[in-house]
Amino acid sequence: MEKKIVVVLVLMALIVIPACKKAEKIAYPVTKKVEQVDDYFGTKVADPYRWLEDDKSAETGKWVEAQNAVTFGYLQKIPYRDKIKKRLTDIFNYPRYSSPFRVGEYYLFSKNDGLQNQAVIYIQKGLEGTPEVLIDPNQLSPDGTVRIGLIGFSGDKKYAAISRSEAGSDWSEIRVLALATKKELPDRIQWNKFSGAAWKGNGFFYSGYDKPAPGTELTAQNEYQKVFYHKLSDPQDQDTLVYEDKKHPLLYFGVGVSEDERFAFLIVSKGTSGTELYYKDLAKNNMAFEPLIQGFDFDSAAIDNVGDKFLVYTNVDAPNYKVVSIDPGKPAKENWTTVIAEKPEVLSSANTAGGRLFASYLKDANTKVYQLALDGTLIREIALPALGTASGFSGWKDDKVLFYTFTSFTFPPTIYKYDIAASASEVFRKAEVKFNPEDYEVKQVFFESKDKTKVPMFIVHKKGLALDGRAPCFLTAYGGFNISVQPAFSPADIVLLENGCVFAEPNLRGGGEYGETWHKAGMLLNKQNVFDDFIAAAEFLIKEKYTSADKLAISGGSNGGLLVGAAMAQRPDLFKVALPAVGVMDMLRYHKFTVGWGWAVEYGASDDPKYFKTLHAYSPLHNLKAGVAYPATFVTTADHDDRVVPAHSFKFIATLQEKHKGGNPVLIRIETRSGHGSSNITKAIDEITDAYAFFFFNTGLRPKYE
Repeated sequence: MEKKIVVVLVLMALIVIPACKKAEKIAYPVTKKVEQVDDYFGTKVADPYRWLEDDKSAETGKWVEAQNAVTFGYLQKIPYRDKIKKRLTDIFNYPRYSSPFRVGEYYLFSKNDGLQNQAVIYIQKGLEGTPEVLIDPNQLSPDGTVRIGLIGFSGDKKYAAISRSEAGSDWSEIRVLALATKKELPDRIQWNKFSGAAWKGNGFFYSGYDKPAPGTELTAQNEYQKVFYHKLSDPQDQDTLVYEDKKHPLLYFGVGVSEDERFAFLIVSKGTSGTELYYKDLAKNNMAFEPLIQGFDFDSAAIDNVGDKFLVYTNVDAPNYKVVSIDPGKPAKENWTTVIAEKPEVLSSANTAGGRLFASYLKDANTKVYQLALDGTLIREIALPALGTASGFSGWKDDKVLFYTFTSFTFPPTIYKYDIAASASEVFRKAEVKFNPEDYEVKQVFFESKDKTKVPMFIVHKKGLALDGRAPCFLTAYGGFNISVQPAFSPADIVLLENGCVFAEPNLRGGGEYGETWHKAGMLLNKQNVFDDFIAAAEFLIKEKYTSADKLAISGGSNGGLLVGAAMAQRPDLFKVALPAVGVMDMLRYHKFTVGWGWAVEYGASDDPKYFKTLHAYSPLHNLKAGVAYPATFVTTADHDDRVVPAHSFKFIATLQEKHKGGNPVLIRIETRSGHGSSNITKAIDEITDAYAFFFFNTGLRPKYE
C-alpha cells in the first residue's frame, strides 16, 4: 500500500532595536465595486468585489499588476531586504536528503544540493551502489517549477509511476519510468489530482477527472472523479473505467492494492474526512467492490492483508484510532478482531514492514513508535533521540532494514537505519547545517483557552532570554483538518532564532494531536474554538512577557491563513503584524471553486442554514469593519493556486484596503507560476525574504546583517 508523508515547512521572524522611521502613506490601487448582493436565508450579504473571482480577465490582470507594483515599491524601500535574502540563501545552501526507499534491487532517494529549485531523485543498486540520477526535475522547465513525485511501483519492481505537475498547480500528469534504463515510457495520463498509482500486473489503478473547459482549469469546480485502470503502453482513452458514481459528483475516490496484488481497496470520501472502505478480490473477474465499512462518520484505511483478512486502521468507536482485523466474508464490526487497541494517546499511523507492524503515537504532539507482531503483540518501543517527530516506518514484507527520519525544532532532519530483526537504530545520514542547537531552548507549555480547555504550545528561543516583553515573537498555527502540527526543523527559523526572536506554535483544536475528539472540537459549528485558542496563545505570550502586542506577528497558510484572517478581524488590537498566506478568506463561497467542496465536511457550507450563521460570523472577508485600525498585513497568494484560489486573497485585501483606518500598511504579494505554496526554492526564498522584511520594518526590528 502507498504511504504518503506530508512534510510541512514553517517560516518567519526576528529582532529588536529602535523603531524605523515611519513609513510614508501608501496610495493603494482603486478597486472597482459592483452591485452584488446575495440572499442567505433572509440575510443580505454584499459582495462588491465578486468580479475579482475571474482571475483570467484583463481587468483582474491589471488590478494584480497595480497591487504588486505598490507592494514591491514598498518592499524596495526597506534598507536591509537584500541582506535578509543573502542570509536566507546562505542558510538554505546545504544538502538535504530524503530517506532511502528500497524497490527490488534498487534504493531510491531524493537530494537537493542546497539551492536547487527541485530535489533530484537518485537510484542506486543496493546500499553500497553508486547513486545515479533517475530524474532531475530542474531540467524540465526553464524556471524550475516542474515537480516530480514517485506515486507507485510495479509488483516486479521494474517500473515507477511518477506524477508531474507544473507551476504549483494541483493538476498532475502521470508518467512511467523504467528503473533499469531510467527512461520514460510513452504513457501519458492527464487531468489527475491527489492520485496515486496502485499497481496490478502490467498496469495500475488511478483517480482522474474529465478535462475541464478551456480557461477554467484553475478555478472550475472539480466534479465526478473516477477510478480507471491503465495498462502499460495503452493510450489514456483506452483505460478501463473501474468505478464512478453518477449520482454524487462531489466525492473523492482512491484505490490501493495489497502488496501481494490479491485485493484492491477503494476509499470513498465526501471530502477531507469521513471515509467508506470497500474491497475487491482481483482474482475474480468482474467482481464489484464490496463494502467493508460504510457511512462517512468515521475514517478508515486498509493497511494490508494478512492471508485472507485485512488489517485496517480506523477510528470507528475509537476516537484515538485502533487497528483491527476484518474478515471480508464477515465484515460487520461485531466480527472484527482488535489487533492494536485504542490508547489514551492518538495512534497517528500504523504501517507494515519486514513482517512487522509499526505503530506511531502522539504524546502531546511528540512521536512515540512501537514495533509489534502482525497479531498486535508488542515487541518493543523504538528509542528516539529526543522529543520530536519521527516518520518513515513502512516498507515491503521482505525488508530487513528500513529508514526513518527524525527532526525537531533545533534538530535538523537526521536519517536512521533500522535493523528490523535486531530492533536497532544507527545514524545513516545527518544534515550538516551551520548552527549550534545548544544555543537555543525548546519548551512545551500549556495555556487555558477561553472555555478553560488546556492547549499545548511549543516555544523556541535563545537560551537566557529575558522575559521582559521586549522580544519579537512569531506565532504560527494551523488548527484544522485533523492535521497534527509537530516539531520540525526549518532552515529559515535559524534567522528567527539567531536574532533573538521567540518562535511559538500552539496545537490548536481542529488538529489531530489528541485524536478525533480534538479534531471535532475545532470543526463545523465548533470552529470558533480554534480562533479562541489562537487568541489565548497570544494573550499567554504577552502575559508571560515573552513578547508584547507591538512586537507580535501571526502567520499561517491555507486553513492557517483563515486562522490569521479571523484572528486579526476579531482582535485587531492584539497583533502588530499579520501574515496570512493562501488563506480561505471567503467562507460563504469557498466551496464553489475547484476542490473547495471537499472542505464542507470540515467547515460546513453556506448553502445549508445550519452552518450559514456560524460561517458568516467568522468569515475573514465578511468581518472586516470600516474605521478599524488593523495590524500591518502582508497577504500572499499565487496565480496557479488551484486549491485555495487567489480570489480569496484578492477580495480580502480589497476589502481591507477599503475599510482599514490607520498608518499600518495592508498589502498583497501575488506570485507568478506558483501555487499553494512556493513552486521552487528560488520563489520560496524570495517570499520569505519579503515577509521578513515587512515584519522587521513594521515592528521596528533590525536584523544583525546590516
